[in-house]
Order: sequence, then C-alpha cells, then structure tokens
Amino acid sequence: MTPLSKPFDSVTPPSEEELTDIVVIGSGIGGLCCAALLAQYGFAVTVCESHSIAGGAAHGFSRNGYTFDSGPSLHSGLSDPHSAHPLKQVLDAIGETVPCVTYDTWGCYLPEGELNIAVGADPFCEVLQQLRGRGAVQEWRKLQQVMEPLAAAAKAIPPTALRWDWGAAIATARFAPAVLPHLGNIVKLTGPFSRVMDEVIQDPFIRNWLDLLCFLLSGLPASGTSAAEMAFMFAEWYRPGVVLEYPIGGSGAIADALVRGLEKQGGRLRLNAHVEQVLVAGDSLRDSFASRAVGVRLRGGKVIHARQAVVSNASVWDTLKLLPQDAVPKSFRDRRQGTPACESFMHLHLGIDAAGLPADLACHYIIVNDWSQGITAPQNVVLVSIPSVLDPSLAPPGKHAIHVYTPGNEPYHLWAGLERNSAAYQDLKQERAEVMWQGLERIIPDIRQRCEVTLVGTPLTHERFLRRDRGSYGPAIAAGSGFFPGPTTPLSGLFCCGDSTFPGIGLPAVAASGAIAANTIAPLHKHLALLKAIGF
Repeated sequence: MTPLSKPFDSVTPPSEEELTDIVVIGSGIGGLCCAALLAQYGFAVTVCESHSIAGGAAHGFSRNGYTFDSGPSLHSGLSDPHSAHPLKQVLDAIGETVPCVTYDTWGCYLPEGELNIAVGADPFCEVLQQLRGRGAVQEWRKLQQVMEPLAAAAKAIPPTALRWDWGAAIATARFAPAVLPHLGNIVKLTGPFSRVMDEVIQDPFIRNWLDLLCFLLSGLPASGTSAAEMAFMFAEWYRPGVVLEYPIGGSGAIADALVRGLEKQGGRLRLNAHVEQVLVAGDSLRDSFASRAVGVRLRGGKVIHARQAVVSNASVWDTLKLLPQDAVPKSFRDRRQGTPACESFMHLHLGIDAAGLPADLACHYIIVNDWSQGITAPQNVVLVSIPSVLDPSLAPPGKHAIHVYTPGNEPYHLWAGLERNSAAYQDLKQERAEVMWQGLERIIPDIRQRCEVTLVGTPLTHERFLRRDRGSYGPAIAAGSGFFPGPTTPLSGLFCCGDSTFPGIGLPAVAASGAIAANTIAPLHKHLALLKAIGF
C-alpha cells in the first residue's frame, strides 16, 4: 500500500470517513471487555460488529416473546465480591454490574444413572460416596489438597494486572510477595492437567468426570487442558459457600453491561458494520517495521481511521482474512493459519408450553451418552439449559425457554459445501439434531408436543452469524504442545483478543484476553491507577 506522506496523527480524513483512536473488530465478550476498558482509559473507541446484536458467541436474541442464549449458559463469579473471575474484574473497573440469580445444583444423565450434583467443597463427595465408595472420596479429597496450592498460584496475579509490553514487570511487581511462594507451582500450571490428575486419581468415574469438566472449559480432554484452567475452576467451584449464577435477562445482559460501560465513556458500538479489511499504511514488502494498521474498511466502502490501534476480536483464522497478503510475514501467517481448531456446535432453541411440568426442573443438565467413546466424540455430550426456571422474564407466563447444544463436538466437514436452503441441508439438520431431542426427552418426555418455537442451529449458523471460521468453538492448542500468542502481532498497531489469544474458551478466558489487550495499549500509569481503583 502507498505510505502516508506525513504522520497519521496529522491526517484529516475526508468528511465521509470517520476518525477515532482505536477500532475494535467484533463485539464478542473479549472485544467488549477490551473496548470498555480502553474507553475507561480515555481513548475514543469504535466497535464494529458484523451482526445486528452485540455479544458474539454470547449474545442473546428474542423470538415470539422468548429470550434465548446463543452460547454460554453456565456462569459463576459474576456477582461474588470474592470471585477471581476476570469478567467480574472488568465489570468492577468500568463500574457496571450484572444482577444474577443463584443456584447450586445441576442435573446429570450419565452412564452411571441420573444424578444431581452440587458445586462446593463437600457435595461432590456425597455423590462419590454413594456411587463409588470411600476410596473414591479419599482420592477426590487428595486431589482437592493438591489443587489448593495450584489454585492459589493461578490467582496470585489477577488477569487485569497483565499486559504484554515492557511495563508488564512494573504492573505485576506489586504482586511479587503473593507470587514468590508459588513459583514451583506456577511451572506446573503451564502443563496439561492430566499430569496432576494421573498422580492422584485412579477411579474411572472421577477421571471421566474431570475429562468432562476439562472439555467444557477448553474443548479438549484433560490431556490437552492446562492445569491453570482447572486450578481456576477448582478455586471457583470447589470452595465453601460457592454458588452458580444466571444473569437476569440472559447472557445478553453481560454484553449489555459492557456496552453501557463503553458508551458512558464516549465509546461507540456500530452494529451491522461488517469489516472487510484492515487498512495498512507503509510498504510491508520493503520495510515491515514501517507498516502499521491504521483503520478498517467496512462492507459498502466506508472507512474508519484509527489514530492508535486496531484490535481484532475475530478468531485467528478470520483475522488473517482481513489483512492484506503482505501485511505480516509469511511465517507468521502460516503459523497462525495452522492453529488447530475445535469442532463446532449443534443447537436447539425451543419455546415450550410448561403446563404440568415439575416445579423442580433444574436450570442445567449435562448428558453423557458413553464414557468409552471419549468425551470429545461427536454427539456424545449434550448440554441443556432451561434458564426460565430461574428467570421467568425469559418466556411468556406458563412457558419455558430452552437451549440445548452439543458443545464443540460437531464436525464441520459434514456440513462443508451445503447450501443453507437446500433439501440436503434440511435433512442433515433433522438428522444431527435428533441426539439433542433424545437427550431432552429424558428430562421432558413429551417435549416435541410442547414446542411453540423451534430453531435448529448448525456449524453453518455459527459460520454465518458469528463469523467463526468453519463454525469453530475456538483454537484447540493442547497444553504442553503450544502456547497462546497473546495480544501482539508483527504488524504495528494491530492487536488481538478473544479465544485465539488466551488459554480457555469460555467467558473467563476471553474477558482476560480483552483486559490484557487493553492494558497493553494503555499507558502504564493509567493501568496502575485502574488497578488501584478496583482494589489491587
């Protein structure tokens, strides 16, 4: 591209174009956390979202009086003042809250039978005693002891203190007294959780259960999930007095809170604003250090210039599609393009007549069909969320809103090349949705007769509406075999956040990624002031 003839800060864009400090591509939770914090730091921020709804994979949407979650439905730590949840820390930093309803038990349909399993320090041991006996309880207690110092190590430095530049040492120095006792354990946190599990756990049910938890956290079994992710989960779920939470209004309420934090500081969210290209100034073929991301071009041709930076909350693969071919070194492009990917999802969103249903329906159920297939096997795990049992505002009176999904185990290759309006596509939707119907029938046997709204989502739905390459759940970088790259790139002025940059796929990981990207861009003194303001 043609280099600018004068410094970008002195360029005045044409009147039909926009000028801002920072453009954030995508309003997923990582992007919104990043944008809201950048606005809090005093930057002029514009978020460009391709969809008509903010929130990315965690947005909410409505049909015929029902409100549905598009993605995550299991939450904790959003309203607990003692939580180490990175999203809670971001919300505190921007002065926002997400009111939640609390509960402590989920239903499980496992090969061993139907179980109700509560979070907390002791309830799981009661299940183990009944199901597997005293030996299993002893193993679990031992694992809790082993995980306690690892959890303390994982929480020693809050994610909101992290940044990816020369100021990182200064920003984290205040946490040195908390970190030093845990240096040995911090090394363990970088390896796979299976190493920790193998030293303690022999009972096959507990091993299967831990594999399931790992899969829900990272899209990978224990052999690929980092010990740090599981240490965080143990710190959050297996401590006295812990509860699960559901945000009032659905997962979209989280996005709404982050958007409020963005807009009250002057930031702007542009919906239906599909970014087609990151604009680069300088000639990267001759001098890569002279190149810089200076804005974005939207579908339709509109240009938004960025004085300071462009942040991509798109996936690693989708971000590469936005860059001119020579904007980054080929080695970088090839390495990022080769990032292994988790599989995709199937979804059922149902609005049903709740007349005559039991009053004690749980908010969440997990269904595992066969441990021996492996936890990541296609259609082996089904999750069910009935959040309207906790928040009746999500459905009309006497009704329930239900979300059923196969989490990250639906192969994309089955769908590749299908036309969305074709008979073949409709037939495959019906075929691949059957496992979700069957799972839900274990909870509500006459579910098919109760439906007033029925929506089926596929990997192509993920690909189209969430702009996810191959509809993927996210990167599948196994612990011990690779590292997540963090927010920086070889292209000056281009940063990244989201599940492609920080270990883990769920809300804690993407919130942390957004905070780290924002902190890396912000001046160190403003970062330190923000940490002080939220009590660190």
